[in-house]
Amino acid sequence: MKYRIPSIFLALGYLSFFVLLVYVLVELRSLLYPIALAILFAYLLYPISSRLENLGLPRILANILSILFSFAVLSGFIYFFYSQLALLLADFPELIKQAHKNLDTLNNFIEDKAGISAQEQNIWLKESLSNLFATGSEFIKTAFQATTGTLAKLGLLPGYIFFMLYYRNKFGNFIFSLVNEHHHHILHNIVLQISLVTKRYMSGMVIVVLILCVLNSVGLYIVGIKYALLLGVISAFINFIPYFGTLIGGAIPLLFSLLVMDSPTYALGVIVLFIIIQFLENNILTPNIVGGNVDINPFFTILSIIIGGMMWGLPGMLISLPIMSIIRIVCSNIPALRPYAYLLGTSGTEHHAVTFKGMRTKMQQWFSRSNKRSV
Repeated sequence: MKYRIPSIFLALGYLSFFVLLVYVLVELRSLLYPIALAILFAYLLYPISSRLENLGLPRILANILSILFSFAVLSGFIYFFYSQLALLLADFPELIKQAHKNLDTLNNFIEDKAGISAQEQNIWLKESLSNLFATGSEFIKTAFQATTGTLAKLGLLPGYIFFMLYYRNKFGNFIFSLVNEHHHHILHNIVLQISLVTKRYMSGMVIVVLILCVLNSVGLYIVGIKYALLLGVISAFINFIPYFGTLIGGAIPLLFSLLVMDSPTYALGVIVLFIIIQFLENNILTPNIVGGNVDINPFFTILSIIIGGMMWGLPGMLISLPIMSIIRIVCSNIPALRPYAYLLGTSGTEHHAVTFKGMRTKMQQWFSRSNKRSV
């Protein structure tokens, strides 16, 4: 008779493994998240490196040129950012004066309409800020404590990226050597899908951010916000954090407009602008450019971002979605785990999704009904 382990012990075993895994991931975050970021950037640079190799360059030289190209692009962005920031800093004294004027106007408005004196408003503001910092400090500490010394750790990224590209075949052979030959076809599908999805995710995110740079900057310029190009680019790059990026990115020009612009209509224009941009980004751009590749539903996307931020700080928020996508791919290729892949994925709600294809179909149906009525 075969001995069967009681369900309670199995549950305790799984729980212990999960707790131990989280503990290891948190304790080794300084080692692990640079490697995880290097893997993602290696997938992004792989097409360039592979193309250079096909042209006859040695792999070492192709990898070095790919990394140098990426750093040249990054250096150009940093130069642009600081040049725009210098313009902002040059006008900083005037902006401070306008901010004080706007705050005084707000105090007077509240005093006239609500009968609350400026002194009482200042006391309330101080108490509110104290409560806000008291309740939010723990989360901020948890989310960003892991990013202390991030720049020093990210200095290792070029080396990690180089070795990921150089030893990519060796890593692949090692993984296949761990698995029984009867399951190599399953592993091959998993590796192929992970490679395809990760490359498309990284390139898709870059495309979305570049599109948002244009949309944000042009929109802020039309609204009339000063330094529209700088604020638009900053807001766009924050969108590397899925879902939360649009909200956080929109808060920056909104706060700027409230503090330094001479009319509240500018803030209203920013709110309307980023409502439109958020709709486009969350429902059209990301689902069609990025979301269709990772195939993770919004609930688990948001959950993974929060957990990633708690464990690894800002880098964890950036890489949480690709990790969830890898988990979904593994589960989808193993029959016993396919229910978990279904739970993580977007299938089952296709009828409610907003896509170009769905919008085109609905428009065709609408025109068809209109033509029948006219006849």
